[in-house]
Amino acid sequence: MLSAPLGAQAPARPVVPVEPRRDSVPRLEAGALAREALRVFGDSVAPRVDSLLPPGEPVWDIDVRSFETHDRVERYVDIFSRRAKGTFAQALSRQTRYAPLISERLRAGGLPEDIAYLALIESWFDPDAYSRAAAVGMWQFMTRTARGVGLRVDWWVDERRDPVRATEGAVRYLSALQKQFGSLYLAAAAYNGGDGRVARGLRRFADDVTDATSEERFFVLAENNAFRPETRDYVPKIIAAALVGKEPLRYGIAVDTLAPFVFDSIRVGGETALDAIAEAAVTDLAELRTLNPALLRGMTPIGDSMIVRVPFGTGADAARTLAAMPEARTRALRTVRTKKGQGLAGVARAHGITATQLGWYNRALAARKKALPVGTAVLVPTKEVVRAARVVPDPAKEIYGRRRAPVRVTTVTVRRGESLSAIAKRSGVSVATLRRLNGIRGDRVLAGQKLRTRSVAPVKKAAVKQAAAKKPVAKKVVAKKPAAKKPVPRPQAR
Repeated sequence: MLSAPLGAQAPARPVVPVEPRRDSVPRLEAGALAREALRVFGDSVAPRVDSLLPPGEPVWDIDVRSFETHDRVERYVDIFSRRAKGTFAQALSRQTRYAPLISERLRAGGLPEDIAYLALIESWFDPDAYSRAAAVGMWQFMTRTARGVGLRVDWWVDERRDPVRATEGAVRYLSALQKQFGSLYLAAAAYNGGDGRVARGLRRFADDVTDATSEERFFVLAENNAFRPETRDYVPKIIAAALVGKEPLRYGIAVDTLAPFVFDSIRVGGETALDAIAEAAVTDLAELRTLNPALLRGMTPIGDSMIVRVPFGTGADAARTLAAMPEARTRALRTVRTKKGQGLAGVARAHGITATQLGWYNRALAARKKALPVGTAVLVPTKEVVRAARVVPDPAKEIYGRRRAPVRVTTVTVRRGESLSAIAKRSGVSVATLRRLNGIRGDRVLAGQKLRTRSVAPVKKAAVKQAAAKKPVAKKVVAKKPAAKKPVPRPQAR
């Protein structure tokens, strides 16, 4: 939301240099990069290229060896090294760019550094990843969860897209989940499927997990169908990714090493155009957008001073140059007043942008299709600001995939000689669903027994019925030709 009234003059915006931050190792050649990362951070954060690593067995700081022969782990090792080999190689390449900063924050948060493979499973280490459920960023946060761990998500800024801030949020979230369940793998399961489901599974199968180690408890619950299929396979995917990711050449995967994510930081005032900052830092706009993926509208938010990243080594000079620039060059928006009969589309055309683009900076006016009152203040961005903006869905909206069909819980009666699988087939649900709905562990059922099941109405039919109930279909009316008038009989003369 706008934090200053339309047309108001923002206060002077100081540009303050910030102590340069090295959120990764300095720029080095590939071999030197691996050796330096190994020296400073340890094996877990080095670029995952075996040809650059010292000889010897890989070391993990999560429990991989105990579960590497698990059938689901082996299945995903095969998938990552065969069917998804190309995509997995790209993910490992991205990892070389972000691994040092991720590992540093995981280590500072008291978490194992190899839990970074959770981000590979979530997004293939892609900061721009966007799911159909509206989860965003490398760590795939939903809006509500992201705000709960201290990330800013609004119309102007979405820190889920920022690899540094999102990693810090993920560390806080995973640390809290690990503390809650006393297990890293159960924390990962809760990260994917929700802590409520994990807690219910632990209560329901308390006897089964009594003698299990902290990490074995995940697999005990998974074998008892305490999780949905996606969560059941989530930890095996992480373990498989760690196995393949630490030894890519063993699986025939070649990994390209990317330049590390390093930068300097400066503080700038609100409503500052990114292209002006790029000019001050002597870099191109694309590079500045890459360093600041959380800024959605090509500018810093109105009224908010904030930290902005510039290329490594340019911070002090960029801050001085930006401070010396005239305000007309750095200001991202200017205010215009509407004329008689002019709407948002008319203002947009007059300034060479689209109505949609103008609506990004005038949300209160964007929904109005008619002409605006004369003299309405409209914020107009420069074309460079629009060019730097990101075309993304509204971060405030959370979309949980496609609309699900209505579900009703009903009962069925077990017939003589009928098995649980036959009942599941007859009811159109899985055996696991029948077990879960009825608290059944085995397969034994008795004739005449009542079992709960689910009845699902097809989405299309339900939608048609709802639409029909709300709005009757208008029938096409065909105009009829008027009938020819019969001649009026004249009275006969007598």
